[in-house]
Amino acid sequence: MKDALTRHARTRRALTIYGTTITLLAGLGAGLAPAPAAAAPREPLEKPKLSIAVGGKPGLYYLPLTIAEQLGYFKDEGLDVTIDDFAGGSKALQAVVGGSADVGTGAFEHTLLMQAKGMVYQSFVVLGAAPQLVLAVVRAKEASVKSVKDLKGMRIGVSAPGSSTHMLVNVALGKVGLKPTDVSIVGVGSSTTVVAGVRGGQIDAISNVDPMITLLQQSGDIRVLIDTRTQAGSRAVFGGPMPAAVMYASESFIQKNPRTVQALANAIVRADKWLQKATGAELLKAVPENYLLGDKTLYLKAFDNCRDAFSKDGLMPADGPPTALRALASFSPEVKPAQIKLDKTYTNAFAEKANRSYP
Repeated sequence: MKDALTRHARTRRALTIYGTTITLLAGLGAGLAPAPAAAAPREPLEKPKLSIAVGGKPGLYYLPLTIAEQLGYFKDEGLDVTIDDFAGGSKALQAVVGGSADVGTGAFEHTLLMQAKGMVYQSFVVLGAAPQLVLAVVRAKEASVKSVKDLKGMRIGVSAPGSSTHMLVNVALGKVGLKPTDVSIVGVGSSTTVVAGVRGGQIDAISNVDPMITLLQQSGDIRVLIDTRTQAGSRAVFGGPMPAAVMYASESFIQKNPRTVQALANAIVRADKWLQKATGAELLKAVPENYLLGDKTLYLKAFDNCRDAFSKDGLMPADGPPTALRALASFSPEVKPAQIKLDKTYTNAFAEKANRSYP
């Protein structure tokens, strides 16, 4: 009898171990607990393959975009993205408006400019909490330029006319009583062409981003006049939190492709958060070799100079859009604050959900 009970117990254990499929097929009649339900499949993305336009991707201004790409965050979300790099943010915006790109990554003020033209484009995730823009005078003109006011009549290099680097020039001029027409604007891109412009005598001053600014500072080719690579420096210039790089799209694209937009926001929020904790070694491993300018120490120094400028969570601060609108309206007569609906220029819904998914 004892042997029979032992054999019965062994049989029950064997059925429990090897009979999972049988148990599921037999239902609950045998008194066994049901297996846990499988996770519901993720709904397919409306547009898994899409293009992103950006102006000057190697710049630290767009580092979260590069991190999301290099660490596979877009792929993790089921996206197959093509990133098209242009000379400046205004050129990238043209690609989005023209339909050759689906989504843009650029300065938040592009959404304000488009609304002033009667078109609704929205930011749906933030890369930069401060613009990282620097206005500096070149060494050849250093003796005659003590402040921004002394730039009158000079040639100022920007990444592209109409870009955020151009905006900084206009805001800086306005604060000292000068008009945008008091200087000449020259497009010099945002990569090694910046160095060529500065050292080649093509320009008298430069408004640009890192790592090029740190490179030129270290070599003694420029002297900084205005620096927004920290949130404190940005507030001093703009009078409040100034949102910088964002990912944006037309309102219609966002409405038609909410799961795709959510996937993009998820990837950028993950990149934003990764940058808050990344070590120098991790950063150098993630960034493409050709972005490092052949000097890893210099690149890390540039990153340290603007680390405070990256968004920590991809969210737009409530007082950010009003600050950007004041800045833009101060020199753009076509932008009339009373006619701009700020709640139409951004949404935090996707970044909020991304933060819940990636706390």
